[in-house]
Amino acid sequence: MRLIISFAALFLSVLLLQLSSGGVGPLDALSGLELGFTTTQIGLLGSAHFFGFFIGCWWAPRLMGSVGHSRAFAAFTATGAIGLLAHMLVVDPYAWTLMRVMSGLCVAGCYTVIEAWMQDKVTNETRGRTTGAYRVVDMSGSLVAQLMIGVLAPASYVSYNILAILCCAAILPLTLTTTRQPETPEAPRLRPWLAVERSPLAAAGVIVAALSSASFRMVGPIYGQEVGLNPGQIGWFLASFVLGGALAQFPVGLLADKYDRRWVLIWLSVAAIASSALTMGAQGFGTVGVMGAAFIFGLTTFPIYSIASSHAHDFADSSERVELSAALMFFYALGAIAAPFAASSLITAYGPDALFTMIAIGHVILVIFGIARMRARPSATTRTPYLYAPRTSFLIGRLMGRSRDNPSSKR
Repeated sequence: MRLIISFAALFLSVLLLQLSSGGVGPLDALSGLELGFTTTQIGLLGSAHFFGFFIGCWWAPRLMGSVGHSRAFAAFTATGAIGLLAHMLVVDPYAWTLMRVMSGLCVAGCYTVIEAWMQDKVTNETRGRTTGAYRVVDMSGSLVAQLMIGVLAPASYVSYNILAILCCAAILPLTLTTTRQPETPEAPRLRPWLAVERSPLAAAGVIVAALSSASFRMVGPIYGQEVGLNPGQIGWFLASFVLGGALAQFPVGLLADKYDRRWVLIWLSVAAIASSALTMGAQGFGTVGVMGAAFIFGLTTFPIYSIASSHAHDFADSSERVELSAALMFFYALGAIAAPFAASSLITAYGPDALFTMIAIGHVILVIFGIARMRARPSATTRTPYLYAPRTSFLIGRLMGRSRDNPSSKR
């Protein structure tokens, strides 16, 4: 019973954290438009978030080793709350950029603490159920966070205060739990080139996944407003993307475990190119058409990171799982830092359709590179099971590694 209560506290913290951090991106985009920020400045905010995220992934294990899990979690949530509350005190795009670095730092740090705590508590018997529930809670929080844009007024202190309250509330379940704090895990060595050594296609795949996901979630509200959606509809537009991605995981996982993962990745990218074109063409079919296109876009692009990750792990051994996951996260972070700023700059120069043109070009390159890699070497002789891999912290590989090596632990 104590173990169940402990996990419930962790999951509640995840849910509250996701509601807060998932809501700030679209709220910043709409607030920036309301306050007269340029499209490029709004894209810079999204890039700043992922820059802070990268710093947090690297620094969090070291801070946990110095002050412990609960204190580290409190420090990161306080950093995020300060960044949220300061928004309407200093209305300046470059000051907001620093605040978004703080929010990214908060997200990565908090997820690192939560996943370290979970890793210490799970057993091989409970690992599959626990990580499955964790992914569902995280995805559900992300979905609801997008819908909150319909009720949070842009450029309002009250709106940012609500997100800050949710961020602060995330401290309570974890810090008030009576269970013993776990031992601090060893921070994974960051060896980015390991991902390239094991699978150049996987490294390219996670960069394109970042190009698709990060640019859509951070710059998508600008696109939504440009095509005539109101804030409530923009929330549904973003939520449709997340919902499509969530529903794609199971069927894509079946395909990835049955067929050559490189073909699955290539055909997903082909579908992503088509869905990008569909989204650009859906403007003439009204709000329902735009929402449906966003759903299909999420369906085709969201699973690409997990496919690429599974493909890379097919060529790795058990001792490399944690460092390989961290290396893939590193390349995802690089893509996610660059994508929002690049997308917003292109929208400024060429209009809203440039967002999906950029994404489509990225997938065209991935298709060509994937075909070239298939000619370079055969597929792996043994394969790890497909797992939906959250992009949450460098420690996620430690939590998921045994599930790859022991398929029975998924049940």
